[in-house]
Amino acid sequence: MIRKNQEFLTQMYVLTDFVFIQFSFLLAWWLRFKSGWIPYEAPLPIETYAMWSFIYGAIAVLTGMLIALYSPKRKKRFADEFIKIVQVHAISIFVLLSLMFFVKEINISRSYLAIYMVSLVMFILFYRYILKVSLKVIREKGYNRQFVLIVGAGSLGKRFYQNLKQYPEMGYEVVGFLDDFQQWDSLEEKRYKPILGTVDDLEKVLEEMLIDEVIMALPLDAHSKYPKIINLCEKAGVRTLIIPDFFDYLPARPYFDNFAGMPMINVRDIPLDLAGNRMFKRLFDIAFSLFAIVLTSPIMLAIAIGVKLTSPGPIIFKQERVGLNRRNFMMYKFRSMKQLPPGTEDTGWTVENDPRRTKFGSFLRKTSLDELPQFFNVLFGHMSVVGPRPERPYFVDQFREEIPKYMVKHHVRPGITGWAQSNGLRGDTSIEERINHDIFYIENWSLLFDIKIIFKTIRNGFVNKNAY
Repeated sequence: MIRKNQEFLTQMYVLTDFVFIQFSFLLAWWLRFKSGWIPYEAPLPIETYAMWSFIYGAIAVLTGMLIALYSPKRKKRFADEFIKIVQVHAISIFVLLSLMFFVKEINISRSYLAIYMVSLVMFILFYRYILKVSLKVIREKGYNRQFVLIVGAGSLGKRFYQNLKQYPEMGYEVVGFLDDFQQWDSLEEKRYKPILGTVDDLEKVLEEMLIDEVIMALPLDAHSKYPKIINLCEKAGVRTLIIPDFFDYLPARPYFDNFAGMPMINVRDIPLDLAGNRMFKRLFDIAFSLFAIVLTSPIMLAIAIGVKLTSPGPIIFKQERVGLNRRNFMMYKFRSMKQLPPGTEDTGWTVENDPRRTKFGSFLRKTSLDELPQFFNVLFGHMSVVGPRPERPYFVDQFREEIPKYMVKHHVRPGITGWAQSNGLRGDTSIEERINHDIFYIENWSLLFDIKIIFKTIRNGFVNKNAY
């Protein structure tokens, strides 16, 4: 029994998108040819522009259907919808221009097309954002609800119930649980919805209650029950979703892969595995590091002089670190400590009032100015501007045994700053927390996320109380 309001919302999205496309045509026509704000250009008849706008509307709606722009959005973030809207209209304008070229329609104003595309994308994004916010408010007040039955009242089912309660704006209401063995104690009865029966009572519950989705949260040893549960749900027209009992091992947004004709869950979804993403990030790194080197070259020259005048030894300190794909590289810093005796291996943490530091070095480390030479590491391809901070091989060997998922950070290039560092996790802070932030960054990478981290690092300042 799929709720009819979802079908209504889908139809409304299609109709409203088409209406805003035509409204954008009228606005672009007026701005380009009638407002007088843009130098005059003799236009084609308005009927010609209207015809192509109707054709574009049909192309955009069809493209949206093909790439699932109009699929249910209750569980999706607006950021995902934003990306799909941009994709739809990028594809649609390409198709439109190809069609116009094929029929030799070459007299359409280019400035009109630019105004048309910008305005329609902005209008569609704006109304969809307002609608999404409005639906959240309505759902938080108890309207437009969808009803969920959880099959499995063990730790997995209870955890899902608690998580779902944190998102009232999604508009889901749990009606109860089914479980063959579990029974609530007096405390659990107050915290959770009731257990309505055993798994064998599923057919009766689906007939007697209004259920939109069944969540299967069963342990691994109960997977033999899945075929019967799925068949009963499909017979009743109810959506079925499965929470795998091994979900703790999965990424934040897992996806299915296909290997030898078999569907498989990819345990670690890394956006930077895609060649296009790697190329964009590398181009950004080169451009940003060149800009930073030019901008900070007077500062680096002054620091080099300061290091040379305040202590004997080289200006640049090179230290072996573990980088992309567990390959070692030499990371550059301005030297902030006294030279070690020949043959001595540095395997200790820097601590507060560390006697190895020079006075000038203390200032450099506190202000993070000792990190500036790492922009050359970025330029040479050893590092990225944003990424997990690299560690020395000695500590990597230690942490890989002590901290779960520690080695995941080496799937991407290490960075000068990262999601962990921009949130204050630098110096003497929890390694586990840093790794959790690093994994979140790796699984959710985007160029906009990199830019956000850079701005957050700059906004928070470079002085760090934990940097010794």
